[in-house]
Amino acid sequence: MLRRYGFALFVCGILAASCAEPRRVDLLLEGGTVFDGTGSEPASADIAITGDRVVFVGDASSEGIDAETVIDVSGLMVTPGLIDMHSHAEIDEDYGRDAAPFLFQGITTVLIGADGGGSPRIEEWLAELDEDGIGVNAAVYVGHGAVRREVIGMEDRAPTATELDDMRALVRQAMEEGALGLSSGLFYTPGFFAETGEVIELAKIAAEYDGIYDTHDRDLGASYQGIGYLASTLEGIEIGEASGARVIFSHFNAQGAKNYGRAPEGAKLIEDARARGVEVAAAQHVYTATQSSLAAYSIPRWASAGGHDALLSRFEDAGTLERLDVETMEMLAIRGGAQKILIVDPRPELNGRTLESVAEGWGLAVPETVRRILRDGNASVMNLDLYDVENTRFLATKEWMMTCTDGRDPRPDQDISHPRVYGAFTKKLRQFVLDENLITMPFAIRSMTGLASDFLRMGERGYLREGAVADIAVFDRDRIRDLATYEEPKQFSEGTVHVLVNGKLALRDGALTGERRGRTLKRP
Repeated sequence: MLRRYGFALFVCGILAASCAEPRRVDLLLEGGTVFDGTGSEPASADIAITGDRVVFVGDASSEGIDAETVIDVSGLMVTPGLIDMHSHAEIDEDYGRDAAPFLFQGITTVLIGADGGGSPRIEEWLAELDEDGIGVNAAVYVGHGAVRREVIGMEDRAPTATELDDMRALVRQAMEEGALGLSSGLFYTPGFFAETGEVIELAKIAAEYDGIYDTHDRDLGASYQGIGYLASTLEGIEIGEASGARVIFSHFNAQGAKNYGRAPEGAKLIEDARARGVEVAAAQHVYTATQSSLAAYSIPRWASAGGHDALLSRFEDAGTLERLDVETMEMLAIRGGAQKILIVDPRPELNGRTLESVAEGWGLAVPETVRRILRDGNASVMNLDLYDVENTRFLATKEWMMTCTDGRDPRPDQDISHPRVYGAFTKKLRQFVLDENLITMPFAIRSMTGLASDFLRMGERGYLREGAVADIAVFDRDRIRDLATYEEPKQFSEGTVHVLVNGKLALRDGALTGERRGRTLKRP
């Protein structure tokens, strides 16, 4: 590179021409194949960075650009940093603060506070993250469930007029403090106890700030006595349409064997809404297993009303137990039975075993096994084979489909967890782009970058262009692959060579640098 500049100066001298001094930058990524986030075909270009910004994209030599650090990325893909649209990244815990599983996939921004769980006290939350340092950028939602729990507790009832005003005030406070919008977990308690109108009223507050309504909707198709996959999709759209908030379905897909092949029906509802002007989109991961909690999958919502202590008291009532025995088995049947529930819990006697295996080992019926586990606290579980891969393939081709991990870092003492936290993005690239040619690489990269940026109104990120924030991922296309499996999930993805977060190398030559230059991002 310096030889090139030296030759240019030599020519200037020979010609006695007036030549400007070389333009100095901090870092130059030289000779990469650049995917700019727009979905356009890639082009060979150099990318120059000063501070936390991209200051040049093009032929650096012809512009006389000189760099303190030059990294040769010829033969490699250079993309905007990937955006995880629905994450449970444990960046507020010591073991998750470096965000290593995310960086090894090229992810530079995560959205947290999902499923209705985000704190109403956004300013305090963001300050704590900034103080401790985080490996990736983080934007947050205020959670409907958290707001409802603070005002009403775990009661199964509608709010009074005063309580609804109190809930509105909490959402407004969170939006003023920088929340992206309102998240809901209508599948979970206490969100499940809310009527549609209540959520609309709170989403209206988010909409006043051009906020988002992000939803784990009420029933993806495997909910016990639920409203059904299509009705649940319509409810999410209705909340957005009535409130004015733009809508994203957190991890859109149809659950359960009875819904295999039915993704086009839900997609049509979204596309019909988009055609009439509703800004509605979705995100996906490409695994066939979900991850949630044992209580969510096996305890009917009426039994959870009032909170954990109330639930435990119901376990002591003989009449209630007769009903629970029946309904627990009915709930599990929708999900394929106890043999499809894989426990991922720090308790060593549970971790990595199916619910069926634990019941057999304890010599108990499945419902009593559930209750015995829950007496000591809820357990994280995976539901194997709940998603149909053909549904997932179909949805991946949609222009409104983004990408997410829906992933939570496993605790250091937890060997089994969902592999999606380590491989959701690289698995999608490997499987749907490189192996199956289902979607093109520019389309896939856009789903993970520019499309997400546009929806989030974060135009400074998600694109590679002059003036953009230098969140950048560099991949070896031939080596991109997820290594995490259900049996051995804690394996970093391959093929991610370099990652820059706010202009600093967080991953270089496939190794963490130790830099934690992520920032908390407030609503634009």
